[in-house]
Amino acid sequence: MSSAKYAFMSAYLKGAEAKIVTSEHINRMSKTSNIQEVLEIIKDTDIGRYLEEALIKTFDDSDRYLWEYFGECLERLEWFKLVPSDILKVLDTYMVKYDVLNIKAALQGISAGKKASMIPVGVVHGHGLLDELSHAEDVDGVIKVLIECKLGAYASILEGYIEEEAKSKFLTEAKLDGEYYKNLLNMPKSMPDGSLLAKAFSIIIDMTNLQLINRAIIEGIGSEADEFVISGGYMISDKVAKDLISHKLADIPSALGSTQYRDIAEEVVASYNRTKSITAVEEVIDKHKFRLLKEMLSPRVLTPLVIAWYLIVKEVEIRNLRLVLKATFDNISVEEIKEYLVFSS
Repeated sequence: MSSAKYAFMSAYLKGAEAKIVTSEHINRMSKTSNIQEVLEIIKDTDIGRYLEEALIKTFDDSDRYLWEYFGECLERLEWFKLVPSDILKVLDTYMVKYDVLNIKAALQGISAGKKASMIPVGVVHGHGLLDELSHAEDVDGVIKVLIECKLGAYASILEGYIEEEAKSKFLTEAKLDGEYYKNLLNMPKSMPDGSLLAKAFSIIIDMTNLQLINRAIIEGIGSEADEFVISGGYMISDKVAKDLISHKLADIPSALGSTQYRDIAEEVVASYNRTKSITAVEEVIDKHKFRLLKEMLSPRVLTPLVIAWYLIVKEVEIRNLRLVLKATFDNISVEEIKEYLVFSS
C-alpha cells in the first residue's frame, strides 16, 4: 500500500508542478501594463485560476490572495487519504518556517506598537491562533500562543528576548532559525532517501549562511555576525562560516577553494560590484540555491523528496508573482525586474 501511496502522491505533485507559472508566462508579461493583463496571461495555471475570482485592487490584496492560495495548496495535501506518513512529516516540519516568520513579524509588531501582518501558513495558523499572535501586545503574549500550539522550543527562545536591544533582536531571530533548521535536519532520519533529503536541507543552510556572510561583510558587521551563523551546513561548517566573515568580499571566492560554491561567490562579487546593491547578494544566491536543489530533488519520485521539491517550486512561484505584481502596481515594467526572478522552468 505504501508504494501505491507514493505513486499517487508523486503523480499528483508532478501534475501540480506542470500547472505553475513558468518563464514563458513571465516573458509574455513583459509588455503588460496592468494587473488584468497579468492575470489573463496566467489563467491557464492553477494559481491563475484561483486568482480569477479574486477582487484585487491593491498589492496588499494580491499578496493576501497569494498566501491564502499557498496555504490552501498545503491543506489540500493533508486532506488526501493516500498520503504516506513520511510525506506528511516532511510537510509539517518544513512549514514551521512560516511560524518562525510569523513569530518574527509579531516581535516587530510589538516593537512598532501595531498589529503584525501574518502569513496564513504553519502550526499557529492550523490552530486558529494567527490573529491572536498578530495582536500580541508583548512577548509574553507571543509565548502563550506558542505554548498553546506546542511550539515550546520556540517559546523558550523568546524568554531571553529584550525588546529594546537590537542585538537581542537579531540573536533571538538567529536562534529561532537555528531551532527550525535543527529540526529540519533531524527529521529525515530513517526515511526513504533520507540522507539525500538531509543533504538538500544542509545546502539550504549553506546558502543561508553564504548570504549572511556576504551581507555582514558588505554592511561592515564583521565578527559580530558570528553568533548568527546556522549550524548544520553541508560544505560551510560553523568554523568555515566564521572564518569567511573575517575576509574581504573580493577574497570570498578564493577562500572557498575548489568547492562548487566558488562560482556562486564570484557571481555575487561581480553582481555587487556592478550594482552596489545589497539585494544582488540575495538575487544571485537564490538562483543558485534553486539550481542546486533542482538537480538533486526534481528527478526523484516515489520518495519524500517529491514533497520537498514541490514546496520549493511553489515557494518560487509565489515569490516571482509577488515581485511581478508589486512591479505592476508600481508601474514598473516586468522586463526591468526579470533579473530578480527565479525560473523553475
